[in-house]
Amino acid sequence: MEEHTRHVGVLLVSLHVPQAQSLKDKRMVLRSIKDKVRAHYNVSVAELDGQDKWQTATLGFAAINRDQSYLDGQLSNVLSLIERHAAGALVCEHKIEFH
Repeated sequence: MEEHTRHVGVLLVSLHVPQAQSLKDKRMVLRSIKDKVRAHYNVSVAELDGQDKWQTATLGFAAINRDQSYLDGQLSNVLSLIERHAAGALVCEHKIEFH
């Protein structure tokens, strides 16, 4: 395989779900976020932390591309989508990294 310059972009998002009174409530909010992001962007997503806590979660989104500026824009758009359409969840922190 030929050498290709490629970048992996990772977006980490810490969320607070104040209305969640159970893990089931939180999972419904997270599922909605993940479904919306997957419908609009070709990124992978996983819950990375807070699986046993009712009102907090950390989601990780990842994508690969040869153009780092494209990845930065794509992950920034994912964050904007979450901030605008994540009913029931508040973004506490976020971080975009490249590898």
